[in-house]
Amino acid sequence: MEFLKSENAPQAIGPYSVAIKNDGLIYTSGQIALNTNGDIVGDDIKSQTIQVLHNLKAILQDNNSSMDNVIKVTIFMANMGDFEVVNEIYAKAFGNHKPVRSTVGVKTLPKNVLIEMDVIAKHN
Repeated sequence: MEFLKSENAPQAIGPYSVAIKNDGLIYTSGQIALNTNGDIVGDDIKSQTIQVLHNLKAILQDNNSSMDNVIKVTIFMANMGDFEVVNEIYAKAFGNHKPVRSTVGVKTLPKNVLIEMDVIAKHN
C-alpha cells in the first residue's frame, strides 16, 4: 500500500490520506470544493462540482492516472434537486468514458458544502 499526495489538490483536512495506491488501483478520499489553500470554492452546485472534479483529476494526474482510468465514482449530494446540473458537468468531465457510479443524497457534508465525490481508478 502506498500513500499518495498531490500538490495540485487540497491536503486532507483530517486524519486520513488524500489517496492510496494498492494492487494497481488508486482510491481517493472524498473530495469537496476546496482549493489548494483550503478555501471553499463557490457557494453554488455548479462551481463546487467543477472544483471537486478538478481536485479528483489533479490527484489522478499527479499519481500517473487519469479520469479515463476511473472505474467507480461515488457522489454525495446535499440536495438531490441538483442532480441534473451535476450530471451535465460530470458528463463533460468524463466525455465518452462512463465509469460505474453511485449517487447518494445526504443531510450534510463537511464544511457544509453541497457535493463530495470519491473515485477508484486504475494506476498506469
